[in-house]
This record gives sequence, structure tokens and C-alpha cells, in this order.
Amino acid sequence: MKKMLFILAAMLLSAAGMNAQTTKVADKELVGAWLMESMQWEGEKKTVCGRESGYAQFKYYGPDGEYACAEIALTKDGKCVVMPHEYGTYTFKNGVYTEMGRKTNDGDMVLVDKTTFKGRWRNRHDVWKKQTAMPEKLVSYIVNCCKYKSTPKDIQLLIKESMFK
Repeated sequence: MKKMLFILAAMLLSAAGMNAQTTKVADKELVGAWLMESMQWEGEKKTVCGRESGYAQFKYYGPDGEYACAEIALTKDGKCVVMPHEYGTYTFKNGVYTEMGRKTNDGDMVLVDKTTFKGRWRNRHDVWKKQTAMPEKLVSYIVNCCKYKSTPKDIQLLIKESMFK
């Protein structure tokens, strides 16, 4: 009897998992600020981003197709360095993603739910989390850094409080 209950429970959990995987997330959910949670090159150990690693990656997707990407690092003396990567445009329609005119392969970017997307770049697998509580001042600053340069002290503090808790 216990074995039968275990099998039944396993079947129900499996069915629930399959339903969760097939849930369609609207393309518009990509709009906003995102931080990389982790990255893992194939065959290597996963890197968790944030305070422990002193490293973060930021992406912004605007409702009008604006795109910005930057790396942020904590230095040994506690300062935050924003390293703009690129600024331009993206498209995301019917689950098909294009960044800076570069088309992706199927599965290179998948919205898991409204706050998580998984991505693949070359042989690296990334997990990204939407930042709904990140101060607009910080989002605007990093987006502008991708256009310009220099990191003022008040933004340094916001970065530490928001990304390196």
C-alpha cells in the first residue's frame, strides 16, 4: 500500500511539474531590470553572482526595445565599478529573442516565469532574476553608463545596497 501511494504521489508531482514547464509567459514580462543570479560554463563549477563573488551582470529591457548590459564588480577596497558592455536594441516576440541584431537559437533565452529567465551564450548557461525593487535611479544610472562612463558615490552606495547585500 505504501509503495502504491508513493508511486501515485510521484506521478502527481511529475504531472504538476510538466504543467509548470508548459506555462506560457507573455513576452512583455521581459521588460525591466534583470540581474544574473548564476552562470555555469559547461564542465565547470557554477558561479553564483552577488556579494560572495563580488560580481554581478545587469541587463535592462525597455518597453520600446531599448537594451543595456553591464558588468558590476566590487573592488577589494569596497568600491563598485560599473563596466558597460553594450547599449542598443532588442526584440522579443513569440519567444524569439534578438539582441543587438544578433539572433539566438531556440532555447538560448527562455522566460521560465515572470521573474526568471534562463539563457545560453556559447557554452555558458545563465539564470537571471527580475529586479522589481531596484531603485529607478540605479537602473537609469547603469543604463546611462552603458552610453557614458563614471560612477558617482551615491550610485556606488545604491549598487552596494541593491546588488551586494
